[in-house]
Amino acid sequence: MSRYTADSKDRVRDAVDMIALVSTRTELRRAGHNSYFGRCPFHDERTGSFHVRPEEKHYHCFGCQESGDPFDFVMQTEGLDFRGALESLAQRFGVALELEDEDPQARARRERRERLHSLLDRAAAYYARYLWESNEAARARDYLAARGLNESTLRTFRVGYAPSAWDKMLLGSRQAGFSEDELLATGLAQRSRQRRGSLYDRFRERIMFPLADSRGRVVGFGARAMRDNQPPKYLNTSEGEVFHKGSQLFGIDIARRPASRAGSIVLAEGYTDVLALHQAGIENAVGVMGTSLTDEQARELERTARTLVLALDADGAGQEAMVRASRIAAGRRLELRVVSLPQGMDPADLIQRDGAEAVRERVGRSVPFVSFHVDKVLASADLGDAEGKDRALAELRPVIAPVPPSVLREELIARIAARLGLSDQLAATLLEQQAAPAAAAPARTASAPAAGDGGWDDRWSGESGRHEPSWEGPGADDESAYWASLADADPGPERGAPAPTATSVASAPAASARAERDFLALCVALPREGAQALAWIDPEQHLTSAIARRCAEHLRAPGRLEAPMDDVPDGDVEQFVFELVKEANDSGATSPSLEHARLVLELGRLARAVAVARAEGTGGITELKRAEGDVRRQLAALSEQIQASG
Repeated sequence: MSRYTADSKDRVRDAVDMIALVSTRTELRRAGHNSYFGRCPFHDERTGSFHVRPEEKHYHCFGCQESGDPFDFVMQTEGLDFRGALESLAQRFGVALELEDEDPQARARRERRERLHSLLDRAAAYYARYLWESNEAARARDYLAARGLNESTLRTFRVGYAPSAWDKMLLGSRQAGFSEDELLATGLAQRSRQRRGSLYDRFRERIMFPLADSRGRVVGFGARAMRDNQPPKYLNTSEGEVFHKGSQLFGIDIARRPASRAGSIVLAEGYTDVLALHQAGIENAVGVMGTSLTDEQARELERTARTLVLALDADGAGQEAMVRASRIAAGRRLELRVVSLPQGMDPADLIQRDGAEAVRERVGRSVPFVSFHVDKVLASADLGDAEGKDRALAELRPVIAPVPPSVLREELIARIAARLGLSDQLAATLLEQQAAPAAAAPARTASAPAAGDGGWDDRWSGESGRHEPSWEGPGADDESAYWASLADADPGPERGAPAPTATSVASAPAASARAERDFLALCVALPREGAQALAWIDPEQHLTSAIARRCAEHLRAPGRLEAPMDDVPDGDVEQFVFELVKEANDSGATSPSLEHARLVLELGRLARAVAVARAEGTGGITELKRAEGDVRRQLAALSEQIQASG
């Protein structure tokens, strides 16, 4: 396949209005120069974690970690490959693409493919026009109407009709300048065995369903016979230069955008099932064109959405197809769910019988594939004796094994126990007999406080939203010992430190990091007072966390607290600052709470200085302990002030 020039890619990237592009998927709000936030279009969230830098043409979600440039965004949201994303953006923002210099053979192959697609698109338009304008197609129109399909839906999918004459497509294509070789390559014509190899139309007297790739280019057709004595009932384009059945999904060109927005894609079997689902408002539906999902189809589905909802026919073949689909999807980023359909009915039948709303509700009530698989095993098992139950358990073990501890797992075990007449505990034991033993939980470090043992509880008050740090340990000596242990905490790669003690590993870094993080969040929440507080501290002395020190240096720049996400030096700082911004927005910060947080850091600095002085014998401990006492008194007074103001 020919390649576009690097200059073309750069010009497209430069032309993209990142805010206009992303705003088609989520609402953005400005948060400083070159900084916009919104809810992530790639996962469900209540607060905006999706950050866009329009000047860099870059986005990043701090929740799900998706990130990239305009091409990545289009590939993720529209299910396109890179070439498709490039072409889509070029068209959207008015950029002419240029191809790299091609050798004659490559150019000839590209031009041939373009002519074959042109011929197929022309054929689809002809068949569609014939369906609606010819008297011969009246029976086909009646059949489609009887299936509950309206004209708007049929036109959207370019459904058509091939006339009964043996040479209509052949003659029309020749007149348009297409060769016999091109007609054979597209599968629109085939050679006669009786008439000395002469050509005739492959599709005659059939309803025509165009099969398109994800960009909407027709690659072939599926054709339904209109007479009982006209085998086969469904005739596809033969495998060739542009059509490969194993990689084709009916309706993918129409469904990919709704599927990307929904995060899920519904997989049905037949053409009319897909048409009926779309007409019922389920616009993220595609057809597998049979019952066997292939690796190529799974790859296309995975590019489009993360959840695959199977709505295959509720017969034996359909159920086996779901099990095969689970094997194909294994190892991919596809969550499988199953729509429960009445026995012997397909989605189109059900929509006709119960209406669109009933089918939408069924799709909304889809169950995890593992639930369907458990029910399938139980339904087919002979549970009349102990041996039959043992066989069912053996079949269910590999089904249950991948399910992590969860409410779903407990419900499945309870369902199995009820069907087998066992207690839940016995069923769980029997199902887990062959499972690998879980790794033992790491033992708690002897010197690390467990929940409820006492420790630095530096938290936000759930009722008032105020910052209310407090020491809940046994006494002041324990507090001093705690702060002294912070001297051994990891100071970051640029500062040497002794080997951490068990206490510092278990409790000190987490507590000090929390205190430092809360202080920085309050600085962001109160930019004017925060700038003064940041100017007062020495990051090297007051902050033990390397990332906190880097963020403090970033936030100390003039005016930065007004737009903290601007000009961040790297992704680690960006992530940390974003979390500070979120905490700041929810903090209910006040000037006393900021001063309280600053004093907490000062108390930690003094405690570490005392520990160092003792270890090195440098003296000055008395002055440091006196300063510690002053800070504690200030903290106590501030705590009373904060509580009184509540």
